[in-house]
Amino acid sequence: MAHTTNRSFYDSLVSRLNQVPQGAPVSESLYKILKILFSEKEAELVSLLPIRPFSAEKAAKIWKKGVSESKIILETLASKGMLLDNEFKGEQVFILPPTMAGFFEFSMMRIRNDYDQKALGELFHQYLNTEEDFTRELFTGSETNLGRVFVNEETIPRGDFIEVLDYEKSSEIIRTSPQIGLGVCYCRHKMQHLGKNCDAPMEICFTFNNSAQSLIKHGIAREIDKSEALDLLQAADEYNLVQFGDNVRNQVNFICNCCGCCCEAMLAAKRFAFTRTVQTSNYIASINEEGCTGCGKCVEVCPVESLSLVSAGNPRSKRKKKAQINEDICLGCGVCVRVCKEELLHMNKRKERVITPMNSAHRTVLMAIEKGMLQNLIADTQALYSHRVMALILGVILKLPPVKQIMASKQMKSRYLEYILTRMEI
Repeated sequence: MAHTTNRSFYDSLVSRLNQVPQGAPVSESLYKILKILFSEKEAELVSLLPIRPFSAEKAAKIWKKGVSESKIILETLASKGMLLDNEFKGEQVFILPPTMAGFFEFSMMRIRNDYDQKALGELFHQYLNTEEDFTRELFTGSETNLGRVFVNEETIPRGDFIEVLDYEKSSEIIRTSPQIGLGVCYCRHKMQHLGKNCDAPMEICFTFNNSAQSLIKHGIAREIDKSEALDLLQAADEYNLVQFGDNVRNQVNFICNCCGCCCEAMLAAKRFAFTRTVQTSNYIASINEEGCTGCGKCVEVCPVESLSLVSAGNPRSKRKKKAQINEDICLGCGVCVRVCKEELLHMNKRKERVITPMNSAHRTVLMAIEKGMLQNLIADTQALYSHRVMALILGVILKLPPVKQIMASKQMKSRYLEYILTRMEI
């Protein structure tokens, strides 16, 4: 009986994690991960927390504990990266981040001894790379992507660069962020414990804004200034790393510098090659095939294997090769353009402009609609139908195309929402 009861704490935690679009498919590997990251008591308490940000007073009421005791528990969880805490209108608020991008990464963003990081690395590899359910659900479960690629700014033609919007530039995200945190690359750190990491820098992934504030406060990330961040961005370019970050226009929370051999997003893009797992930039690579010498440098650096060498079709030299690009896979990162010494690769604008969600709330609602989970955001039992939460969700829905509004209405089964949508058409 005791064994069943202990497992039930983690069952409840898994159920709580799966109330949001970035959930965690059930697996024995998942349970082993959670048992390293959360004690049984922590699993029980965290499973009861609301989806939306909450105060220590709110948690105390849910847990039926004193505020002081609840605050100690919450801050302990935040110190381990299992919760994020920030100031909102002068009040300390907490939120349970998703698994990814979230507390899975935070557990490996610094070298630490309070977890068995080698065991974690092996389990993460099993859960994310050997088993497919989690990665498939995370990267292919909805039309709206979790992350997007930032085009290498040096590869954009001068005439086009003035048209690149600020939120499309990783350098601009750095320049405008009030706080920047630097952490160890979760993916390469994980691979290091397996003896499979590449030689790209480890401490090179950025967090910004509220996420940075919490992670810096608890020593999970190191605070850096804009100058150091821009220098690291240049170093990432020299290692042919891809900037992959938050798929939002406002309040970008992270930008990772990704390689094609270790990083989850790039590996997923290769594994599910014909499903758009990562939001592309608004540019796409093109190649002058006639002038291509077939050196293969662009093929070597492409993080998702969208380039390949094929026969040049030269009857006088049957062994002559040329590079060819698969536009269905190209991320538009520009890494290949940087290494082409013959300057035969160029970045062109995509025919259709990529649409980026306004902020994380907008993205979360879109993903919830697309995954049939909107009711979870509305019926968060601990949120008690907060007017602020409802206003936020309805505000996003009212700006959606009619097809997605219908999807939202069906999921909520709400006459109130149908009434609002009908009134908006008048």
